[in-house]
Amino acid sequence: MALALCLAGVPLPALTLEAPAPADPIATLVKQLELERYKATIKGLTQFGDRRQGTERNRRALDWIEAWLKANGCMNTERLQYEYTEPTKRNPAPPQPARAGGPAGQGGSTLFGQRAPTSVNTDPNAQPDEKLRALNAEPTPEGTSMRENVYCTKIGNTRPDEMYIVGAHMDGIGWGEAANDNGSGTALVMELARIFSQPGVETERSIRFILWNNEETGLHGASAYVAQRRELQGIESPKGSGKYPEPKWLGMVQHDMMMFDHGMPVMQRDAQGKPLLDAKGQPRYAPPREQRAEADVNIEFQSTSKHAEGAAKLAWHFRAANDKYATDYPAAVGFHMTNTDSVPFMDWAPAISLRENERGMQIGAGWNPHWHQPSDLFSSYSDKDFLLGLNAAQTTLAAIAELVGARVKR
Repeated sequence: MALALCLAGVPLPALTLEAPAPADPIATLVKQLELERYKATIKGLTQFGDRRQGTERNRRALDWIEAWLKANGCMNTERLQYEYTEPTKRNPAPPQPARAGGPAGQGGSTLFGQRAPTSVNTDPNAQPDEKLRALNAEPTPEGTSMRENVYCTKIGNTRPDEMYIVGAHMDGIGWGEAANDNGSGTALVMELARIFSQPGVETERSIRFILWNNEETGLHGASAYVAQRRELQGIESPKGSGKYPEPKWLGMVQHDMMMFDHGMPVMQRDAQGKPLLDAKGQPRYAPPREQRAEADVNIEFQSTSKHAEGAAKLAWHFRAANDKYATDYPAAVGFHMTNTDSVPFMDWAPAISLRENERGMQIGAGWNPHWHQPSDLFSSYSDKDFLLGLNAAQTTLAAIAELVGARVKR
């Protein structure tokens, strides 16, 4: 028929082809996150033991992180120095006995259920690995000395004067490898810096990827950054250069312990089903060995902060990004953020924290038996645990990419 119409001189309708839908740049970026790469970055951090602040192993870890960032495209690395005075005496909190019911004792939240003991291990002999024990043997020096945070910045093309801060603390304690607390968060930030630094990735606004020091002593690295940089926000320097050493803070996102969500501690029993008892004759409680089916990424903001409304919006934006782009684990939003490096920022900008558990109600109730312990080792975690951390990385990457207007040039 078409040939007959053509021969008869009747014009045929123009053939129209639908153009393929443009690729989603955020999905393209999220696909760059790979479990084995994430694990390898964590493994690299563990070569420095617990990375306790003030020690040579901490300084070597900072050098390694900086070299890694440069090797993966984030060339404009910088350090922020600050003075820290090490207390001459430490009084670690004694272990908390396991009990059923009652307050969790951290951050004002309560948990009615089982608890497991929590403490900070300060006994080197609790680490059975002689090589790791020797690596962690150097103590932090007493008195005042310099400490450093290390960071690099993705400069926005159209709004370089505005930025989001994506952070994690790189120091640890407990005579282990600090694999989860906080190699898991540090590796997450490093992997995001790598992906946003790839050729062809452009953003409208800036992103700063920063690794804090001195978190375990009381958020001192993040607090020093806020004190030194908060008054410099959005100031062009030198004037007329189009350069902003400290862009305006649109939001701060912290990552601290990303992998272990095995659930509430349960009573430990022997092969015959009898309860196992501790040295005081009380039942022993510990979390299950496997990642629970209900594991999720906890996104927290502080409802009493000066930027609570903006922080809540930021948290729910992250939740929506998780819904759309995370592959395995969902996210939950809570309004009680505490004891993490986003706290010094919360009265200056919208600030949120991503974690494996609720800080006050779950971590403080012993949901992670490796917290500040010699067992915080790379080998203590399964791929299901590492995958929870990777899903947190997917969540942050997607949410930040949307907020900064990321695109991928072909």
